[in-house]
Formats: sequence, C-alpha cells, structure tokens
Amino acid sequence: MRGDGDGWYKSTDGIKHWGKFGAAGLLLRAPLPGGGSAVLLQHRAPWSHQGGTWALPGGARDSHESPEHAAVREAEEEAGITADDLRVRAERLTMTAPSGWTYITVIADADKPLPTVANRESAELAWVPEAEVADLPLHPGFATAWTELRAVPLRVRVESDAELTDALPRTIELPEQGFFWLHACVDGPGIEIVLDVNAPDGPVLTRADILT
Repeated sequence: MRGDGDGWYKSTDGIKHWGKFGAAGLLLRAPLPGGGSAVLLQHRAPWSHQGGTWALPGGARDSHESPEHAAVREAEEEAGITADDLRVRAERLTMTAPSGWTYITVIADADKPLPTVANRESAELAWVPEAEVADLPLHPGFATAWTELRAVPLRVRVESDAELTDALPRTIELPEQGFFWLHACVDGPGIEIVLDVNAPDGPVLTRADILT
C-alpha cells in the first residue's frame, strides 16, 4: 500500500529528495563465522534513483511513523526482513538538507545473516563483509555516511560472565567514539570490558581495556 510519505520533497532551490516527511534506512549487521560482521545491502534496480549503486534498504517515512518503524517496514518490503528478526541498537541522523529534509539510519543486529526476498526495487540483496563495503559502487549519500556508521570490531574475552555471553555479538555506540562490533573469544588476547547491565536498552559498554 502506498503511504502518504511517498513522493518528492522539493526545496525552494529546486533540489528534490525522496520522502515528503524525510526518509529512513536500516543498517542490519550480523556475525560472520570468523568473528567479523556483515551488513545487509541492496543493489538498487537500474530504473530507480541512483540505480546500480549499493545502499541500505530504506525509503520514505510516512507522516505518523518513527524512523525505527519506517526503516523496519522498508526492510520488510524490500528484503523480507521482519521486526522479529532483529534488535534495534541505535539511530543516527546521517543527512540533513538545507531544506530541512532528513535521512535517519537505524542500526540493528541479527543473530545470523538472514535469508532475504527482494522486491522490484532491488537488483539483488547481499550480506557484505563489513571490511568490503567501501569497495562497492555505493550510493553517494550512503558512501558519505558509511565512514561514521562502520563498526570497529572488538574481541571480548569471555570467562564466566553469562550475562555478557548472552549479549554477544552486538553493535554498541560509544559517545564521540562511534560504533563497535563486539564478539567473543574464549581466551587469549582480546578486550576486557565493563558493562552497565542495567541500561534501559540492554548492556552498554562503559570501559574497554586491551588484554595481551
């Protein structure tokens, strides 16, 4: 069903952005067998705006929608990913046009790279290792945002902390430091971390010390 946000937002200088009430996209991250992470990317259909480039599943926000609701809805429409398949971790304002139009990226995790179902807006969908994302021909807006959205991998040495083990792997955001991807190693070099387990949205890293 077509939402009331579908359509071009036209600024006074003639520049157009898709989404009458702004737009949102979903950056969904999942673990790889070797401990790294992959992100779900959409290869945009040739007929679409900026067709042939790679970006996130996303689109126009409807007037009644939060960025999270819009991003998850678009991921279901364009990739067959549902809200039950993911855990939202953060939101990031990744573009503000002089006209006031905004694009918000919603960051989420999945337990594993999930199967996808593409709609007509996608030439293909792919789980791309995080280290290889920048090698693709990216949508210009996503290419600019990717530098602040990419997560730095941190290995966490886990001994007997069950709460920590259950919380991994996951994306976390540290103020003024960006995003990190936490995954576990049983022993050896890694990171000793301190978590605030009472944080409203789940455990939050408050300190990280390198172990050798």
